Amino acid sequence: MSQPVLTATKSEQAFAKAEKVIAGGVNSPVRACKSVGATPIFIDRADGPYLHDIDGKSYIDYVGSWGPMILGHSHPRVLEALEHAIQHGTSYGAPSIGEVDLAELVCRLVPSMEMVRMVCSGTEACMSAIRLARAYTKRKMVIKFDGCYHGHADSFLVRAGSGLATLGIASSPGVPEEISKLTLSLPYNDLEAVKKAFEKFPQEIACIIVEPIVGNSGLILPKEGYLAGLRELATKYGALLILDEVMTGFRVSAGGAQKLYNITPDLTCLGKIIGGGLPVGAYGGRKEIMEMIAPLGPVYQAGTLAGNPLSMAAGLAQLKSLSPSGTYEKLEFLTKRLADGLIACQSKTKVPFQVVSVCGMISVFFTDKPVVDLESAMTSNTERFGKFWRKMIDSGTYWPPSQFESAFISLVHSNRDIDETISAFEQAVSQLD
Repeated sequence: MSQPVLTATKSEQAFAKAEKVIAGGVNSPVRACKSVGATPIFIDRADGPYLHDIDGKSYIDYVGSWGPMILGHSHPRVLEALEHAIQHGTSYGAPSIGEVDLAELVCRLVPSMEMVRMVCSGTEACMSAIRLARAYTKRKMVIKFDGCYHGHADSFLVRAGSGLATLGIASSPGVPEEISKLTLSLPYNDLEAVKKAFEKFPQEIACIIVEPIVGNSGLILPKEGYLAGLRELATKYGALLILDEVMTGFRVSAGGAQKLYNITPDLTCLGKIIGGGLPVGAYGGRKEIMEMIAPLGPVYQAGTLAGNPLSMAAGLAQLKSLSPSGTYEKLEFLTKRLADGLIACQSKTKVPFQVVSVCGMISVFFTDKPVVDLESAMTSNTERFGKFWRKMIDSGTYWPPSQFESAFISLVHSNRDIDETISAFEQAVSQLD
C-alpha cells in the first residue's frame, strides 16, 4: 500500500523560496525556529491579540512583534495616525513636528531623560549611548552582563543573550579581539563581580549598560538592591549608568523599569513600544551629557531615517493610548492571571519548570533551578522546550520560538484568550517526558 504524499504547507514553500535569496531564509535569526525543530510560520496579517498565517491558521500571539504590540495588532488609533501621516509623505530627511511631540512626551514620562535623540533601532540607541558615555567620561571600557543583549554592535556581542544564546554562540566572528577586550561581561545579579571590576579598573570603565529586567535570556528579574547597587558603584567610580529599556520601556510601567525600581540612570535606551510597531529607537539622559552630541558637541551620530514621520506618528498615538488611568493595572492583572494559571499546571506533570513574570512579560524555563542569571537559564532543557513549542503551535498558541526569549502580553488579550492558553499549556506539558 502506497504512503500518502505529504504536501508542503504554504509556509514551508515560502521558507524554501526565502532560503534562496535571504541569508538563512530570515532577516533575524530567532525567526528561523531552528532551536525548536521547526520551520518558520509566515504571517499574512494580524489583529488584536491574534496572528493569521498564510495557510489560514490563527494563533493567540505572545510574541507581539517582540514587544511593541502592547495595544495589540492593528490598533485603530495607531492605524488612524499612520493613515493621516502617510498622506503627507513617508520620509522628509528634514525635521517634522512629530519628532518634537514624541520627544516631549517621552521626556515627560521618563524624567531621567532631559533630552532625547531619535534613531531607527534599539541597536543604534545602545551603540550611540556607549559612544556618548566614552566621550563624556574619556574612558574606554564598558561593563555589560552575561545574557543581556543590547543589539548587534561589536561592543555588545560578548556573552550576549537572545539569538546568540539560542544558537549557542558565545561571541561572534567578525568582532575584533581588540574591541572585545574593552567589554567586561559579568554575571547578572552579582554585585560583588561589579565591585571587583571597578577595583581592578577604577579609572578605565566608562559605563555600565544593563537590561534592568533581562528579557533576552528569557525573563530574569533583578534581585532586591541589585540595580541600586549598580547606581551606587557607577557614581562612586565616575562611570555612567545606562539602562537598556528597549524592551521594558513603557511595558512594565508608564515610566519603565527605572520607575518600577526607583532608579535614576544617566542614559536610557528605548525602542519597540515608542514606535507603535514601526522601526524606531531613542536614547537620552541628562542634558549636560546629551549636549555633547553633534551639532551641539563633538560626538557624531546621524541617521537618514531617524525621526521618520510614520514611526513618530505611530509611537505618539500608542503612547497616548497608554495614558488612561488603570492601563498598567489591567496589564498586570492579565499577566498575573496567566502566570498563576501556568504555575498551577505544575501539579499536572513531573516535568520541572519555572515561571517568571513581570507586568506585560512572562517566561517559562524548563529547569528545576530558580533562574537568576544566564548560567541558571542555560540549565533549561531546550529539547523539551522545542517539543512544548510545537505542541503550543498545534493548539493555536504562538509562543516565542526560543527558550531564551520573553513572551509578551497585550492589553487586548481577553480572559478567554488567557484561559485557552493555560489549557493549551497544561495539555502540552502533560505530554512532555
